[in-house]
Amino acid sequence: MNPRIAALLILSLLSGAACAAGAPWYKWMNTIDRTILCSQLSPGETWVKYKGPFMESQCKKSGNPQ
Repeated sequence: MNPRIAALLILSLLSGAACAAGAPWYKWMNTIDRTILCSQLSPGETWVKYKGPFMESQCKKSGNPQ
């Protein structure tokens, strides 16, 4: 592979990652025992979004990360 093409490919991949924002955090509630936790992704089928979005992993600061 041409070194220039490889360099351009690497730079284009890195520039996309530099612009990416973090995923928001949500409070999730278990529908069986009403346990609440903070996560970016659903912990499973018995969990529903309770509150959010939040900026950080403690689910205290409201808003979307940028």
